[in-house]
Amino acid sequence: MREEVQDRFGNTVYLTDERWKHITTSHPQLRAKRAEVLSTIRSGKRWQDASMPEKFYYLKPSPFPTRYNAIKVVVRFSWQDNQPNNFVVTAYPK
Repeated sequence: MREEVQDRFGNTVYLTDERWKHITTSHPQLRAKRAEVLSTIRSGKRWQDASMPEKFYYLKPSPFPTRYNAIKVVVRFSWQDNQPNNFVVTAYPK
């Protein structure tokens, strides 16, 4: 399955099941937080990586029952067949 959301700047970003499996395997505390990860893209603070201009970070505070208090999402912006191809690379608690 592929879920698409728009960020605050109107960019469409998608999350695939393959990427979700990667995220939850590496960070099992996010297993029940898929909606929060997508919400981070929709309304979180965004900034561009200084050394890799195609990489963007999104960060949004999120109440975790553990020592984490935010979710950080890494998105790769690119073009494929003259269409934007912006996808989630990974996400993790911060």
